[in-house]
Amino acid sequence: MIGVTETEGDCAEWTFPAEPGSVRCARHAVRDALDCWGLDPAVGDMAVLLVSELVTNSLRYASGPIGVRLERTHPAAGSNGSGELTGDFSTDLRLAAAGRSRTTDRRRATPGLLVEVSDPLPDPPTERSAGPDDEGGRGLQLVACSARRWGTRRGKSGKTVWFELALPG
Repeated sequence: MIGVTETEGDCAEWTFPAEPGSVRCARHAVRDALDCWGLDPAVGDMAVLLVSELVTNSLRYASGPIGVRLERTHPAAGSNGSGELTGDFSTDLRLAAAGRSRTTDRRRATPGLLVEVSDPLPDPPTERSAGPDDEGGRGLQLVACSARRWGTRRGKSGKTVWFELALPG
């Protein structure tokens, strides 16, 4: 691990070098944080699996440091009760285009776990259709099928792939 940025409150953030052992380190860091937060083990298992897939993708295609960030999101005043954003979607897209994290502008009706994996490669990942005998190509399919929401955004120096899991309660 290159560094721990923050591990207090509802947010945890780490930076890992672009080397194979980082996948294991990221899994352990995420598992430890989620255990400290007392989150449901099933949510933790899914978060660890998806982080492992996304960090592996970053290692495969990027050569720089890999950031992993977790944030517990809480229902906000103004949510409409359906779990959808209360503002219009174009506003959400403008925020993302302006480089502002959608995590600070999101209003959800149910608690969630936001997970972000960042790397210096600016190109967004491509979702593939893996055949039954293919040994790879299922990472983004797993994210898309398992997450409440997911997406990508460009940053000043690279991209972030993010997903959100629903939390019980």
